[in-house]
Amino acid sequence: MLISGFDSVLSDLDGVVYAGAEAVTGAVESLNALAEVEVPLAFITNNAGRSPMAVAAHLRQLGVKTSAEHVFGSADAGAELLAQKLNPGSKVLVVGSPYLRECVAVRGMEVVESHQDEPAGVIQGFYPEVSWTDLAEASYAIARGATWVATNTDLTIPRSEGLAPGNGSLVNAVQAAVDAEPEIAGKPQSYLFTRAAERLDSTKPLVVGDRLDTDILGANRAGFSSALVLTGVDSPRSALAAPADQRPTYLIRSLDDFYRPYPTTQVLGFGVQVGEAVASVREDKIEVTGTESDLDGWRAACHAWWLAHPRQTGCVEPQIQFTARGLDELHRAARR
Repeated sequence: MLISGFDSVLSDLDGVVYAGAEAVTGAVESLNALAEVEVPLAFITNNAGRSPMAVAAHLRQLGVKTSAEHVFGSADAGAELLAQKLNPGSKVLVVGSPYLRECVAVRGMEVVESHQDEPAGVIQGFYPEVSWTDLAEASYAIARGATWVATNTDLTIPRSEGLAPGNGSLVNAVQAAVDAEPEIAGKPQSYLFTRAAERLDSTKPLVVGDRLDTDILGANRAGFSSALVLTGVDSPRSALAAPADQRPTYLIRSLDDFYRPYPTTQVLGFGVQVGEAVASVREDKIEVTGTESDLDGWRAACHAWWLAHPRQTGCVEPQIQFTARGLDELHRAARR
């Protein structure tokens, strides 16, 4: 089974374990089953709106067996990053949750409410109650030279009703008003991943997430294997088009796939075979034997395209065609 090759799982939350207040179907059971195969589990989240204690309590309410010590969030990471850059006692304008304010205060910095307080730093994290006034205050302080840290830059956040604007959208709103860019503390930077792996004493973790630009990119930067799970934001099509540094090691439908054998990839003379699907690349087009609903077809397409474009720097979506041609026909064509 897929999980057999790893000594821990580092899991995202939104879009993987839950969407809004509700658990993703089958996620709780799959995560709890890791204990049965003696694979430790930690959670890595860019949501700076809640403390590890609150996140762990929510997970336990959903049925996940965990504790706050196994939750690693961007609020703590952001406050640590800002503390490294400012002198002790520096004034900081916090745009975010009460917990983010607490993270700043316990690291010896003074939380202030306005740019008129002349803050030396601004930290911005997701919180549903952030207002236009809060964003404006951050803009004024940053324009006057304050050091700017963002806990994360996720453009969207999955909710039970659908996708909603995330912290990255609010960071972009501030950035439109100032001539500056924030330093990012959470995913896709590697810090949260390496910190969690060290805490678990893990040398071969598997990172699982639903976003290429945060979970998968962060895993790649940390040098860890990754699985894109298709229960949240990104899809096989977006994985196919992804730049090289956002390409996952595995594509899985759900966390249940931890406990199934991952299909072998074979590079053949006429294409890349995964399961019964074969994909071949011709210039900017991909032909895949099989149906669009077959994940092995997408796995084959991704591997074939990535082999042909190993250094792709931007998102490039090739034309893809699914056909009913069988393996025997492909073998015959290759021998001609």
